[in-house]
Amino acid sequence: MGNMQEKPSGSGGARPDQATKGNGARSWGGGSSQGSPEKRGVVNGTQRGNSPGTGPQQEAVQEEDRPAVDTSYLDAPAGALPLHLARLKNEGNHLFKHGQFGDAVEKYSQAIDGCAAAGLDSPEDLCILYSNRAACYLKDGNSTDCVVDCTKALELRPYSLKPLLRRAMAYDSLERYHKAYVDYKTVLQIDTGVQAAHDSVHRITKMLIEQDGPEWRERLPEIPVVPLSVQQHHRQKPDSIELAKARAARAAQEEARRKEAQFNSLKQKGNDLVKRGQFQEALEKYTECLTMKPDECAVYTNRAICLLRLYRFAEAKQDCDAALQLEPSNKKAFYRRALAHKGLQDYLSASSDLQEVLQMDPNVREAEEELEAVTGLLRESLMNNTVPTPRVR
Repeated sequence: MGNMQEKPSGSGGARPDQATKGNGARSWGGGSSQGSPEKRGVVNGTQRGNSPGTGPQQEAVQEEDRPAVDTSYLDAPAGALPLHLARLKNEGNHLFKHGQFGDAVEKYSQAIDGCAAAGLDSPEDLCILYSNRAACYLKDGNSTDCVVDCTKALELRPYSLKPLLRRAMAYDSLERYHKAYVDYKTVLQIDTGVQAAHDSVHRITKMLIEQDGPEWRERLPEIPVVPLSVQQHHRQKPDSIELAKARAARAAQEEARRKEAQFNSLKQKGNDLVKRGQFQEALEKYTECLTMKPDECAVYTNRAICLLRLYRFAEAKQDCDAALQLEPSNKKAFYRRALAHKGLQDYLSASSDLQEVLQMDPNVREAEEELEAVTGLLRESLMNNTVPTPRVR
């Protein structure tokens, strides 16, 4: 919200009024003793005393080499403003970008005064200057002056989006909720994609209902109807880089929410089918879940239940292996893999997995019962000297 309406195209650098100046009498730090007045006794470019190897004559002291300050951003395009006013605006943008809001206010104010002195008739450029200065006031917590500047900007260019939104935020911070509501609703007529306006309208609506009761709408100022031409003009304007990034991020969040909802719905359907004993149908739902989230441990253990009930023990073991790769201490995966080993007649492996379960939680009664059963099967096979070869199904 606080971004400038026109961004400088150049890279950042030190402020021009802080550009390095000086003569040989200043030390800039980090250099050798040759350029340091403390070590050479230099005053105003002359040597104050004799040093070994030098005579008493005056000696000029050169400044150390310093990297050039990049001020290319000052010459970025700035509408119809004359060069000296354009540079003031660009410097204000640069200062704003670096969080120096008070200094940015000074530059924008000088540019606004300069427009009046030059008799410049450019409502669009003046609107931007007032809106940018308003953004500085808003950042500094000066909501009253922000409202004043936004109102001036909107007088110059009615229905300009950024001053409308900034004024809404300023009214909001001043607890003038009726006016804030009107400005937010006007913003949404121009651009329905401004999420901050949606969120604020929702929040303020609740507050106004609590404050004014069922008749809260009747106490609102009139909400202006934004002309269709303004809406169309806004839609046709190319997005700034920041706006394009924000919209892309919003779209990605919406897509992530949609996929999450779809995943949860499929998983719940699978769970419901398991409860009804429809294991093949549940298997299909869980498989579809894993195409969306292949690293979801619970889906592997849930699908393993279906595979066990369908006597597909080798596949059930594979799903439990996958779950244990994701969560090495997952009790359900160990228990269900033990059942898969049992179905494959690999009683020794089944016994090992069940012991893992009981080591993690000695109170799992089902694991105790299964361990007793598997131990009996293993003992029987050893007594008969017919240790079964694990089956693959």
